[in-house]
Amino acid sequence: MPEISKMRNIGISAHIDSGKTTLSERILYYSNRIHAIHEVRGKDGVGATMDSMELERERGITIASAATNVTWKGHPINVIDTPGHVDFTIEVERSLRVLDGAILVLCSVAGVQSQSITVDRQMKRYRVPRIAFVNKCDRTGANPFRVKQQLIDKLGLNAVLMQIPIGLEDRLQGVVDLVAMRAIYFDGPNGDDLRYEEIPEELKDLAAEKREEMLDAVSLCSDELMEAMLEENVTEEMIYRAVRKGTIALELVPVFMGSAYKNKGIQPLLDAVVSYLPNPTEVTNTALDLDNAEQAVVLKSDENMPAVILGFKLEDGQYGQLTYIRIYQGKLKKGDELVNTRSRKKFKVGRLVRMHASSMEDIVEAGCGDIAALFGIECASGDTFCHPSLNYSLTSMYVPKPVISLAINPVDKKSADNMAKALNRFTKEDPTFNTYVDPESNQTIIQGMGELHLEVYVERMRREYKADVSTDKPEVAYREAISLKAEFNYTHKKQTGGSGQYARVAGYLEPIEESDEVKDYEFVDMIKGGTIPSEYIPSCDKGFQTAIKKGTQLGFPVVGVRAVINDGAFHPVDSSDQAFQTAALGAFREAFERAKPVILEPVMKVVVEGPTEFQGNIFGSINQRRGVIISSTEDGASCTVESEVPLSEMFGYSTVLRSLTQGKAEFTMELAKYSRVPQSVGEELKTAYIEKKKKEQK
Repeated sequence: MPEISKMRNIGISAHIDSGKTTLSERILYYSNRIHAIHEVRGKDGVGATMDSMELERERGITIASAATNVTWKGHPINVIDTPGHVDFTIEVERSLRVLDGAILVLCSVAGVQSQSITVDRQMKRYRVPRIAFVNKCDRTGANPFRVKQQLIDKLGLNAVLMQIPIGLEDRLQGVVDLVAMRAIYFDGPNGDDLRYEEIPEELKDLAAEKREEMLDAVSLCSDELMEAMLEENVTEEMIYRAVRKGTIALELVPVFMGSAYKNKGIQPLLDAVVSYLPNPTEVTNTALDLDNAEQAVVLKSDENMPAVILGFKLEDGQYGQLTYIRIYQGKLKKGDELVNTRSRKKFKVGRLVRMHASSMEDIVEAGCGDIAALFGIECASGDTFCHPSLNYSLTSMYVPKPVISLAINPVDKKSADNMAKALNRFTKEDPTFNTYVDPESNQTIIQGMGELHLEVYVERMRREYKADVSTDKPEVAYREAISLKAEFNYTHKKQTGGSGQYARVAGYLEPIEESDEVKDYEFVDMIKGGTIPSEYIPSCDKGFQTAIKKGTQLGFPVVGVRAVINDGAFHPVDSSDQAFQTAALGAFREAFERAKPVILEPVMKVVVEGPTEFQGNIFGSINQRRGVIISSTEDGASCTVESEVPLSEMFGYSTVLRSLTQGKAEFTMELAKYSRVPQSVGEELKTAYIEKKKKEQK
């Protein structure tokens, strides 16, 4: 078992295409976990180790976070490589929930981008200490000094340069270490051989100036260093201690630089992970004691305490369900008994493995602070497992609400069965992926974080589950209503053999005036003198209720209608419950056509948040969608726009909004009300409905 103070749990997070997976590949190589480097879009057809899914290799993007563990200078490090796309944001959320520290990767040309802002927000939510790595310093236009300033201006971080580059763009040779004040060059075909030299003459003044800046910033976190600076006897050890203290307290973000692709700057970055990021004992983790009114309990990183474990990610492996776990307290051995706090079910630990991307190695035990995986456990993402003597629950991760829907239809019966299996699996694995059957249209609807998110799941259904499905826009749940009062006087007669049927109902339909409490339907009995016997009054109500389930214009439910009956007739023999239900149904349909029916559509309350510079674009995108802007507030560099937009106009909006705002804006929507459809749109809908009915009849 490794010593807990040497262990590190780190994640690699960044905007799309900043080089996260390329960096992970170099970390694996330099720590002797792999013996050859492969690129993300590898010409050799192998692809990066951490992108093990076939779809990831084809598209050159990371879809699912992958875990591995390496050892660097005697320190075991668990590394999780996370996706950059906003669509797979839950992968970043669940990884940051269990990590003690992170590397924030930035592109030296693009700097702080939209997803860097999102990832930073997530790190702040879970209070994860981080070090920044400015990658791609070999690219044309690279400027790590500008990126460091953006970290301060855009993310509000206290960024401090720990290195400066020796040359930039195609002349990048190495870095200057501002703590030890020496130049580091990376020789050999893969940058394996580190060469330490004097700082080049032309960089000495800049290095001295940047070291002074670094010491000023770091000394604010350490009284010891401040005193040493006054007495002018600063040692490297003091700087390391001060930077570590500031980083763990979230007061400081050390900035390193290099080029993962050109194999420069990775070894000093690994040294920084060991030197500055916390071990599991230096992070405070709390659980809720369910036996004690959910009081917060601080967990101790002690192997002799009862175990408390979080299952943070599920995967469908070839041997069954694989559950990724993080051990917060105690340790775990094969054969140990644990309880799932949510379901209260006990289970025994069978196979315990340590992950290395898609491959795994069996282990006998895992210690405190470790990240491992279990096989064959029935659980959901975010479940807590405890020693039977405890009843603790770890706070679950933040799950954003889905913003986009798609209707999916299986092509045949076999595909339908496979699709059901796939949907069951995916909803368990991914809390941001939802599915349900719409009761009105009978369509299977899937919801997710973006079009790419749903596209990937549909593709996975086809490949992994052999479920051939077609996708469609989901049907919008329209409603029908009446706009005028209309009278009815309807007689239902049937006299063909056997007992006859007879019932007459008279009265009127009228729209319910909009009030605070809008009713969908109201039935009023104004019968006098027993023209309809009292036992048949509920039958009339039933008949009207059947009628409002399906309007005549689009076949959607009718809302906001009051049915009043004030007259009628019955036959002592031929009248029955069924006769009055049928009469009411006929009366409703007759009057409905005369009451000037209208179509109502669902209008969503849409709230868009994004940088103020894109406010005009956001307004334009809402106005184009028949939207009405209700309010707009500005808060520093960001703005919030509240509006009401018809649901039928919101399909594909997430992609449009991202392209208009460079991916920096996000939106939420919920149902606000139903309102009348413009006449031109109503006519189109009716025509489409008639065409559909004709096809069905054929």
